[in-house]
Amino acid sequence: MTRRPGRPRVVVAGLGDSGLLTAIHLARHADVVGISAKPGLVSGQELGLRLARPDDWARDYWVGFDRYRGLDRVRTVHATLTGLDRERRAVRLVTADGARASEPYDVLVVSTGVSNGFWRRPDLETDAEVAAGLGRHHGALAAAARIAVVGGGAAAVSSAYQVAARWPEKRVDLYFPGERALPAHHGRVWADVARRLAAVGVELHPGHRAVVPAEGGERITGGPIAFSTGQAPVAADAVLWAVGRVRPNSDWLPRDLVDDDGFVRVLPTLQTPADPRIFAVGDVAATDPLRSSARNRADRLVAANIRAFLAGRALGEFRAPGRRWGSVLGYQPDGLRVYAPTGRPFRIGRRAVDLGLRPWVVRRGIYRGVRG
Repeated sequence: MTRRPGRPRVVVAGLGDSGLLTAIHLARHADVVGISAKPGLVSGQELGLRLARPDDWARDYWVGFDRYRGLDRVRTVHATLTGLDRERRAVRLVTADGARASEPYDVLVVSTGVSNGFWRRPDLETDAEVAAGLGRHHGALAAAARIAVVGGGAAAVSSAYQVAARWPEKRVDLYFPGERALPAHHGRVWADVARRLAAVGVELHPGHRAVVPAEGGERITGGPIAFSTGQAPVAADAVLWAVGRVRPNSDWLPRDLVDDDGFVRVLPTLQTPADPRIFAVGDVAATDPLRSSARNRADRLVAANIRAFLAGRALGEFRAPGRRWGSVLGYQPDGLRVYAPTGRPFRIGRRAVDLGLRPWVVRRGIYRGVRG
């Protein structure tokens, strides 16, 4: 990319869900360079759909960068990040062909996300490697007669539901440590979701805190599962560990930019306290206890704030909601069920999703055009 006179350069480090949208918002206003370890968007969303119906998942959550019209003005670099030189305002990286390089910036956006199990990894991958992983994980569950899902968050709950709905002949058990799953959601959400899990045959096991093996979360394992809460071990042909072992992908950053857990410290403006030219958004940003900037579309705010910063204007502030909300179980044959912050659900029918929400709201509205 040749730098155009008078145009600021923005480097977006990480092109997952939040970074991709941030780059699209800024493409008309700056020279944008996006750096990604993947050859396209490989979303960490909708684990259950990814495992049960990988072809359906890939339609919306594995998309080549060249298909996004909003990225036509963005240069994407397939590489891993290795360091940051704040004095020279440049990020260091190793490209997919092994070359060492650097990318200068006027503003840097850190949106490198988190590692969480086998479905969210920072490793450099090709399309063939992404496809092989999808097939391997789907095949492990397809071959199992008894499947155990361990965890109490949305990833575990949606996985148990989607797997049971896809393979009604299999036994699916959901083990979680509390009295109810989805503790960050309104209580009404779990009451409704629990009924739906039971309707597709998922066996619920509250109060079961599993002993997570060293490889737990990194791959689908076999049983048995041991518990630290006094229950006897249980057998399973396949164990999905969705236990929330989240690690920020921030090893390439200086320590003064991150907190004790490795998440990027940010002000309400999503700037880092150590450097106003560095912003952070998405799961890697320590915005609030739930780190909810990705789920609450802070990509729009961070893009607006970067433009305001460069123009010397006042910046807006991110305010996180107190509870999680949205779809928990993911796309289903009858459409999409969404939970408001109050816990009350509403349904968007399949026809409305297929003919309205997906093509017009998501692909054209949010992503500004996605090629077929």
